[in-house]
Amino acid sequence: MKILVVGNGGREHTLAWKLANDSAKPEIFCTPGNAGTAALGTNLEFGATDLAGIKAWCLGNKPDLIVIGPEAPLCMGMADVLEAEGFRVFGPGQAAAELEGSKQFAKEIMKAAGVPTSAYETFTDPDAACAYVRGRGAPIVIKADGLAAGKGVTVAETVDQAEAAIRDALEGNAFGDAGSRVVIEDFLVGEEASILALIDGENVVMLASSQDHKRIFEKDEGPNTGGMGAYSPASIVTESVLKKVKEEVYDRTLTELKKRGITYKGVLYAGLMIDDGQPSVVEFNCRFGDPETQAVLARWDGDMLPAINGVIDGNLSEDMIQWKDEHSVCVVMVAGGYPGDYAKGDEIQNLDKANAIDDTVVFHAGTALDGDKVVTAGGRVLGITSLGKDLPDALSKAYIAVETISFKGAFYRNDIAHRELRRLENG
Repeated sequence: MKILVVGNGGREHTLAWKLANDSAKPEIFCTPGNAGTAALGTNLEFGATDLAGIKAWCLGNKPDLIVIGPEAPLCMGMADVLEAEGFRVFGPGQAAAELEGSKQFAKEIMKAAGVPTSAYETFTDPDAACAYVRGRGAPIVIKADGLAAGKGVTVAETVDQAEAAIRDALEGNAFGDAGSRVVIEDFLVGEEASILALIDGENVVMLASSQDHKRIFEKDEGPNTGGMGAYSPASIVTESVLKKVKEEVYDRTLTELKKRGITYKGVLYAGLMIDDGQPSVVEFNCRFGDPETQAVLARWDGDMLPAINGVIDGNLSEDMIQWKDEHSVCVVMVAGGYPGDYAKGDEIQNLDKANAIDDTVVFHAGTALDGDKVVTAGGRVLGITSLGKDLPDALSKAYIAVETISFKGAFYRNDIAHRELRRLENG
């Protein structure tokens, strides 16, 4: 059995790792992959958005399954094109992927469906947008409408910060075409959590809860990143909250999409803000989150292929997924300067020693091979992920592994899961 995983980040290494360990023992290909995926299978030279190259390779090599990891190829319609050629593809079509591809579209769907979310307005004119912000006050959230690799969001604590973000996007072209339109949202109060769900067009099976840490610095300060770490499960996602997320978020969203003739098949990520037991949607992603994938899939007990096939075949069910009782933690190591400018090509030391720590896997994100050396090749470099009998145990293993690894300018947060730890301390 041949499986092609499209993408080169931590999410894709994690997916490739989980699939490589399936009892079906598939042969893994990744495009373009990274130094981590190279150890699991064969890396190909095509970029994740090289639709022509990937299509040609698939026609020549006939993979049994194609798993599309990142949002960009999904939003450009890669799943539709490959499915039209007869391939089995995991990932939503272009119309469904607009839930991530356009913040405005996602808010329109939520508003029409009655999904709990913040009030918003959309602007292309910077003066009108700034006037709106002055009327609403701060804190307020400014989002580039399109795909901005997780960096197109500014949580402005003052009106001046909001106006600067607006002008950066609409006048300064800070996010290219993705920022030619901005969505301005009211600030949601509460605590963030992430829920991933598999959807086969009709049935929704929610995966284990997790919590990401978006800000670069400890105490959740500094600019947003693609994610500095995650843990699972997140106790703020109670059974009551899960029930509300299923009924008020997923069921309502799917119903509204169907009204518009859109079928959603794949994974749908709901970034949530939970306040006093009530979840509200911050954003949708049309793919597995990163680093949530590392934390969640580490706890997936057994094979993943039956659930993926269930999504494609339309017969997904709860019994296809089991969870380990252990807790998991993923700590992201980034290159110095990230999320701004950062160096590439620095050798990474002691990866084997870190991987040898009990219940620990070092997932590669921004890495590459330089001869026999593993070197940095991106902003988020590694996602060190550990299982433990409880959260402190998982954290201890993960940070021992983090401290074992070294590369020039390496940076990471020391306070992953700090809210959960406070809850544990307070009983």
